[in-house]
Amino acid sequence: MASPGGTSSALEEDLQAVLDQKKLKRMISNRESARRSRKRKQKHLDDLMAQVGELRKENDRLLAAAQVATQHRRAVEAENSVLRAQAMELSRRLQSLDEILAFLNLSSNNISTDNSFCNNPWNLMHMVNQQPIMASAGHDNMFYC
Repeated sequence: MASPGGTSSALEEDLQAVLDQKKLKRMISNRESARRSRKRKQKHLDDLMAQVGELRKENDRLLAAAQVATQHRRAVEAENSVLRAQAMELSRRLQSLDEILAFLNLSSNNISTDNSFCNNPWNLMHMVNQQPIMASAGHDNMFYC
């Protein structure tokens, strides 16, 4: 009976050696898998950091473009304000001139042959409503009789 027990012990040792070898193989495989996983994570992190850099550059470029657009918009708004004021002034001038023409047309039937109306420019004062007609520099906007 000594031989069957001895054989059993050798089989157990062989079985244990096989199990140890499988365990070692599995441990090596797990380590290699973990190394590959860490490598993938590092690559993913590097890719994300590169993307962050590119997005920051694009954000800076877009901010600069927005600032330029804002400055341009402010300049256009200022120009529009000046143009609106000029349009209002021109409208007032036109209205005053229309009133003067209307007066002249009405008065032309009542003016004597000696042109006393044209000889006395004070006849127009009541038509201006105490608002002077502004002339632009470089333009000779005068009324002549």
